[in-house]
Amino acid sequence: MKQSTVKPAEGKLGIMVVGNGAVATTFMTGVLMARKGLTKPIGSMTQYDKMRVGRGADAKYLKYDEIVPMAKLDDIVFGCWDVYPQNAFQSAMYCEVLKEKDIMPVHEELEKIVPMPAAFDKNYAKRLDGDNVKDCKTRWEMVEQLREDIRNFKAANNCARIVVLWAASTEIYVPVYEPVHGTLEALEKAMKADDREHVAPSMCYAYAALTEGAPFIMGAPNTTVDIPAMWELAEKTKMPIAGKDFKTGQTLVKSGFSPIIGTRCLGLNGWFSTNILGNRDGLVLDEPANFRTKEVSKLSTLETILRPDLQPDLYGHGNDEDTQYYHKVRINYYPPRNDNKEGWDNIDIFGWMGYPMQIKINFLCRDSILAAPLCLDLCLLSDLAARAGRYGIQRFLSFFLKSPMHDYTKGELPVNHLYQQYTMLKNAIREMGGYEADEELD
Repeated sequence: MKQSTVKPAEGKLGIMVVGNGAVATTFMTGVLMARKGLTKPIGSMTQYDKMRVGRGADAKYLKYDEIVPMAKLDDIVFGCWDVYPQNAFQSAMYCEVLKEKDIMPVHEELEKIVPMPAAFDKNYAKRLDGDNVKDCKTRWEMVEQLREDIRNFKAANNCARIVVLWAASTEIYVPVYEPVHGTLEALEKAMKADDREHVAPSMCYAYAALTEGAPFIMGAPNTTVDIPAMWELAEKTKMPIAGKDFKTGQTLVKSGFSPIIGTRCLGLNGWFSTNILGNRDGLVLDEPANFRTKEVSKLSTLETILRPDLQPDLYGHGNDEDTQYYHKVRINYYPPRNDNKEGWDNIDIFGWMGYPMQIKINFLCRDSILAAPLCLDLCLLSDLAARAGRYGIQRFLSFFLKSPMHDYTKGELPVNHLYQQYTMLKNAIREMGGYEADEELD
């Protein structure tokens, strides 16, 4: 074993969340309750998971904070931005994800979390109609105001370090546009020229965070940090970036179940996924331009696990061009369900001699209950990565994300296979802790 070279997690960790809705307030309330001993942070890998370090007689099973220095829940200070002015207590009550009895014990702390005006452009989320927004003449001014927010929050709360997490709505789809997104210089020029078509508000948050020395995590399927210009900025500022889109319900099932089909060498004719969802996320995704962003993210998972180019007999069937199985994803806005999302997967497989079979999965999940522990893990592990001197795309965080970042300019494919992602996660922590990486199953 080598000695860990990770800097200690000293002082307060400021977690600044973009968005103060269902996911954000469920995350914040859970952390505040857990550190008072009033609930347990179930679903959080950083709080519960144990991994093996060493082999044979030297093998030990340790929690993450026994291997590397992790920030503690007691060290976290929350801040946020939102287009609606309600504080975190008011928002948590309004969202109705959590029962009143699970919010009231920390209501005083939640009331103090008052959202700063958001950097917002209604063209990117037409269904949102809040007035707690910044008055910015250009995208560059948006960046400057956000940088000032981060600096002020850090100073006011005596934070040693900051992490910025996007837990806001999905923006309309922004295709990668090489003349703007290809280099940092081009992106900065576009921001200063107020190019609102190619520079999303989320890009301003990411730019501000990285420039202020804070890791940035993209929890929606937005293009934000998935562009070469942002990779260049992350390299320049020596900051970690992670994204995109929290892997909560249906895609978690997909990334865990599709390896069963692939490993068993069964064929796939089609996979139809549909959801009903009623929270603010569902409302925003009811807009076709916003759903397109989500659709691209959700569709990408299967294609890198069950690949027709590697197994044409098994996966080269189904659609009009007969190049691969048929894969369709739908999200339907259905207000009565609020945050309690329901996902149906209808999977048409075939086996020996081409005989057809079917698999049906019905996941009645709670969107924010699944997302909250991911928020905690992504923030703590991004902070860890920064202290370990890891910067740029954090591939080891793919486990938590629906559409993992990768360098597509070099033909790299994302790793979507859940168990390969888990190995990547464990090995990164082993290496940061001074242990050797290994591929053995525990």
